[in-house]
Amino acid sequence: METRRIGVVMNGVTGRMGTNQHLIRSITAIIKQGGVRISPDLTLLPEPILTGRNANKLKALAEAHGNDATGKSYQYSTDIPGVLAGKEGEYEVFFDASGTLQRAQFLEMACQSPMIKAVYCEKPTATVANEAVRLAQMVEKAGMKNGVVQDKLWLPSFRKIAMLKELGFFGDILSVKGDFGYWVFTGMDLEQPAQRPSWNYRAEDGGGIMIDMFCHWEYVISNLFGPIKSLVAYGNTDIPERRGEDGKPYKATADDSAYAMFLLEDGTMCQFNSSWCTRVRRDDLLTVHVDGTKGSAVAGLREVVTQSAANTPKPVWNPDIPQPIDFHGGWEAVPNNIDYDNAFKIQWELFLRHVALDEPFRWSLMEGAKGVQLAELGMKSWKERKWVDVEPLG
Repeated sequence: METRRIGVVMNGVTGRMGTNQHLIRSITAIIKQGGVRISPDLTLLPEPILTGRNANKLKALAEAHGNDATGKSYQYSTDIPGVLAGKEGEYEVFFDASGTLQRAQFLEMACQSPMIKAVYCEKPTATVANEAVRLAQMVEKAGMKNGVVQDKLWLPSFRKIAMLKELGFFGDILSVKGDFGYWVFTGMDLEQPAQRPSWNYRAEDGGGIMIDMFCHWEYVISNLFGPIKSLVAYGNTDIPERRGEDGKPYKATADDSAYAMFLLEDGTMCQFNSSWCTRVRRDDLLTVHVDGTKGSAVAGLREVVTQSAANTPKPVWNPDIPQPIDFHGGWEAVPNNIDYDNAFKIQWELFLRHVALDEPFRWSLMEGAKGVQLAELGMKSWKERKWVDVEPLG
């Protein structure tokens, strides 16, 4: 059997998402399983080098998870230009999970590298659509294969929703309602430290829930329900002051809640609420409720429950008596008939296959730019207090 090595520069993975989802649960997990098996004769095996600014953090990650996967430490370096100046074939994939405002400089460096053949990065790729399009066109002009993380497409729940839609369970889809968020502690009470980084709440550092979550809602809505025609949105900074990692209070300048209505080209209405200032009383941190003429479904991150037209109760409005209907009881769970792997890992495996075998991979940087565009239009709608149209990119 042939094992094809694919060198991967993993930049900026010392952050929460980069460490947990990309390094540990994706690349390290792929290595531990023996690689991506293509056939009895071929396996693809990623070999990472970790790059970033903090040598101590990189060393700790390299030793902990390299040993876990391979028995020896991963390579690491703070000299990103030096790594990218390596010889052809040493590393062919550049992955970036750094801060949004730093993304462009790293992608530009990767495009100038003689050895990098493919670029893969976290979203959002930029904070404004023009820059996101520029980066997408830059890597395409350089002849590089490219992709952007759109992990929620591989969540078990959304895969089940796609299956139900394909089976015709919904009939004509009438509306989609999404509710996302949870309470992010401010850090002002030192007994309850914040569970998200402080830059998320500073607009000058690329923070804000609209630029973060609308990039997700664009690819979720477009892939599951159809293209977005127009939108109206409102955002707010609900909590004006938080405490940073340095223990000092700072002014929150970015939106920490956002509410939007997305009108699809076929007339379907999608409503999505996003907030880091809400206490959860629903089945999961994200729930998506789909109503159709023949049936409805409610999806969390993993589980989905359905109610068909035949099982729909007939309530009567009467606030003078206790509600006689158990509205939760009339729903059935969609079974987990297959094993669902980590969503980030699935997309990583698809990208590695794309790099090595030239298999199709449609989640490109230009697709990622559509999410940035939606966030920018959301900001415009909020500022101008009006509906705005979504024009084609590229």
